[in-house]
Amino acid sequence: MNAPLNAPWTAKVLTLYPEMFPGTLGHSLAGRALADDLWRLEASDIRAYATDRHHMVDDTPAGGGPGMVMKPDVVARAIDAARADFAAAPVLYLSPRGKPLHQDRVRALSEGPGVVLLCGRFEGVDQRVIDGRALEEVSIGDFVLSGGEPAAICLIDAVVRLIPGVMGAAETLAEESFTGDLLEYPHYTRPQEWEGRRVPDVLLSGHHGRISSWRREQAESLTRERRPDLWSRYLARDGRGPRPTDMQPIAVSRKD
Repeated sequence: MNAPLNAPWTAKVLTLYPEMFPGTLGHSLAGRALADDLWRLEASDIRAYATDRHHMVDDTPAGGGPGMVMKPDVVARAIDAARADFAAAPVLYLSPRGKPLHQDRVRALSEGPGVVLLCGRFEGVDQRVIDGRALEEVSIGDFVLSGGEPAAICLIDAVVRLIPGVMGAAETLAEESFTGDLLEYPHYTRPQEWEGRRVPDVLLSGHHGRISSWRREQAESLTRERRPDLWSRYLARDGRGPRPTDMQPIAVSRKD
């Protein structure tokens, strides 16, 4: 039976280390929202779906080579159990070959019922279960992790903060980095002078139009300097440049 339509957004995590959850998700905004049942978290031990007496979840790679590969039959049973009452949710595999996770995808996930996240270990999972269960491979950055759990926590945190009621005022989400393909402008607060550095005069002017223009100029300058890929997308969205190609793949390795 599928979950109730009014159930809160739910993350079902398939992992060899369920004790890693909720981890940082149990603190601050996400933790308070979890305690208030604005979202739910279920961490399932993949090893529980192994049928041999040693609960083996991996085996040597076909064709030889170093490391081990997670077995397709065990992983598939874990996925099928997670989706038994959650058929509408996408199944994402944190993978070095995955598409980069963009804010638009995060927002789309926040608007759905939830997500099933598969955390890889060792050399990854058997390709047959990726194909057989139509897993969506997702990556969070060009760096190496020992497993998918930290990446899953990052993804969940990014989604949870967009759930209504988690962040408080909706206006706090309106001018963040990646909104409209721009990085966020710099922020300042009191004291007005610190170590010889002053808050820009325009921010003290009380002139909302000038402040808004300054912030837009700063966001554009930072994006152009630091993220030419986003800048190209911004220009294309604004009708000032060619439509850019997709960003280069961002890899997250799955090795112990």
